[in-house]
Amino acid sequence: MKIKNTNKQNKKNNLKWVLTITVVTFIITLFLSSVAGKLAESISIFVAVLVLLIMILIGIIFDIIGVAVTAASETPFHSLAAKKIKGAKEAIKMLRHSEKVSNFCNDVIGDIAGIISGSTAATIVIFIVSSFILKTDIFVTIIITATVASLTVGGKALGKSFAIKNANQIVFVCARVIRFLSFKRR
Repeated sequence: MKIKNTNKQNKKNNLKWVLTITVVTFIITLFLSSVAGKLAESISIFVAVLVLLIMILIGIIFDIIGVAVTAASETPFHSLAAKKIKGAKEAIKMLRHSEKVSNFCNDVIGDIAGIISGSTAATIVIFIVSSFILKTDIFVTIIITATVASLTVGGKALGKSFAIKNANQIVFVCARVIRFLSFKRR
């Protein structure tokens, strides 16, 4: 009997998480897309390329974090927490919620970075086509799209093996950043 109640509670918690993360994703994407759209209207091609590279890098970094949190082991962090090492408790909490952390990092932030890099790439295509008064934009579109896709996929492929090999260290660095950002300085 108790197992059924636990399963119902887990399903309820999962549904709550799905709804929450869906709304959060919508709000973050709405905000970042509008900011990126406004920036794209008023920036040079060099700044647009820089924004594009930053978005690709953000996607790669958060993919690394998402993979690391699923590959890391909780055990070493208990020893660090017992020694009162700053960030150990945050690491344990991250690992105990690894499915949510991974979902947020890989899917929410990763997908938003992908969407924004795609719209930034489109802005770059429009800029190039209009600046050089090209009759067709298909060649430029193909080259820019292929470049963005290859940088993203290649970067994430490198990042995944790095994340698996260094999972505990990556989680610990993230936990320390989270601790710092949450103002827990004790």
